[in-house]
Amino acid sequence: MSPLATSIKLSIPAFEPVTRSAEDEGESLAMLAGNTAPLHEYILPKERIMNTIKLIVVEESGEREIQFPVRRVVNAGFTGRNQEAVRRHIEELQKEGIPSPESTPTAYEVISKLVYFDDEIEVIGRRTSGEAEFVLLCSGDEVYVGVGSDHTDRELEMASVIKSKQICPNVMGDRVWKLSKVRPHWDEMILRSWVKDPNGEKTIYQESPLATMMTPEDLMAFVRGRVDDRKLEGLLIFSGTVPLIPEGPNFGDYFEVELSHPRTKQKLSYKYSVKVLDYLGGNK
Repeated sequence: MSPLATSIKLSIPAFEPVTRSAEDEGESLAMLAGNTAPLHEYILPKERIMNTIKLIVVEESGEREIQFPVRRVVNAGFTGRNQEAVRRHIEELQKEGIPSPESTPTAYEVISKLVYFDDEIEVIGRRTSGEAEFVLLCSGDEVYVGVGSDHTDRELEMASVIKSKQICPNVMGDRVWKLSKVRPHWDEMILRSWVKDPNGEKTIYQESPLATMMTPEDLMAFVRGRVDDRKLEGLLIFSGTVPLIPEGPNFGDYFEVELSHPRTKQKLSYKYSVKVLDYLGGNK
């Protein structure tokens, strides 16, 4: 997604000739050199432009397009409903050198413009991988559900989890459901992901019912309790992920994720390829 430009509104007063002394000119030069503060009085504050994304709401009656202004993005983690199993998982991660959180679940701020809908992402480094996650999009009284991936730099994760979330984008599909429509059978829905093996064959990577994860209400309550203004409006919450089927992460160039509703046979899906930036030879 292309970054949006930031607009500046300036109110320019009518010009009036002023006789200035050498001392005045010296003060003006000092301001321009950054040695004094009064220059800010002539500059009006910038108006923040939110990253507005286009979504397609899938309903029984058809599809409709909405605009969703993204105010904040949060990546949740260790959101398993069985927190004892979560703690065992943390112990396994510690053996791989990944820092353990002080408490679980966790929540990390993510740059709000780092949400991509592209079919290809670019990364720095060869040790990155995707994670299957559902996504909650909070808009007033309505909450939407999407599916995506918290793509993460696993090497940087060993030094700083939050920094590893910024160097790779969050990615998701543009089709969403209303949470209210799928909530009655939420626990039955299945979150899956696939990767490709060295021969290019697609293989299952993750598969778990949503019954193993925090409920959407608990997840939103957790995040609301962590954000400074206690507001969910305009917030995207990436849910945290489910266990891997293989023993370790896949650092391949393909990732596919799906959220399926077994009763209606409907599904939300998204896939993307991963391109390692190496045109200057920096990753050799």
